[in-house]
Amino acid sequence: MIPRRNAVQETDMNRSIRNAVATPLILGAMSMAVLAWSPVPAQSIVDSIFDDLVEQEAEEAAPAEPAVIQPGIVNCATLTYGNGKSSRCFSEEFLSQISRDSHIIANPRLVPANLESSELFQFPFAVMTGEGNFSLTEQQRVNMRHYLEGGGFIIASAGCSSDTWQQGFRSEIAKVFPEIGLTRIDPSHPVFHTVYEIKALQRKGRGTAHLEGLEIDGKIVLIFSPDGLNDTAMAGGNCCCCGGDEIRNARQMNVNLLAYTLTH
Repeated sequence: MIPRRNAVQETDMNRSIRNAVATPLILGAMSMAVLAWSPVPAQSIVDSIFDDLVEQEAEEAAPAEPAVIQPGIVNCATLTYGNGKSSRCFSEEFLSQISRDSHIIANPRLVPANLESSELFQFPFAVMTGEGNFSLTEQQRVNMRHYLEGGGFIIASAGCSSDTWQQGFRSEIAKVFPEIGLTRIDPSHPVFHTVYEIKALQRKGRGTAHLEGLEIDGKIVLIFSPDGLNDTAMAGGNCCCCGGDEIRNARQMNVNLLAYTLTH
């Protein structure tokens, strides 16, 4: 995702705003006796007001504290993998939605977990996403295999339809499971019908999207989306998918996938 402009970086736009604020305040000062007696120049007052506004905006834009495991409810992970690549820009909205639209109560935040750590095994469901090529460490490959064979589930989603991320993932999953290939999931599969009846996955671009899955002992344990299930518009954190063919009804699909994981 392409980060948006930093809110606290002074640009020509900032200076234009500063001047726009200054003009009416300075004119107002000329007609207000109280400012006539002020020892502080009007422009200094404007600068102070502007700086306060910028500081407030920066505080509002500051990243939230990392989520933590909440006892007694379903907790899902967001994976760090490769050489420190984090699964940012994947919307958490599906977690609140599944709590509203089903009997499943989920932590509304994705909890960070490292793919090569034992902490991964605390979660029944994990998200792996990103852009650009990557390689897993041998320990990460071993952990991923054990996690999926032991009942865990992973959504692997190409951030903003990243071709290079897709290539990296396909290469790595072939190393993790050389004896099992990814297969296209038919729309009749239960993953499309657990909470919502999803007849087709709509892309931002033309045509419909598809999902690929990895099956172990008759159960899908990993879903791969080359188009992206990130729901980036709701991801926050200056995330923006500006050019990819992300799946439009990703949030409903992610609800279905979590429900499938917990009920099959």
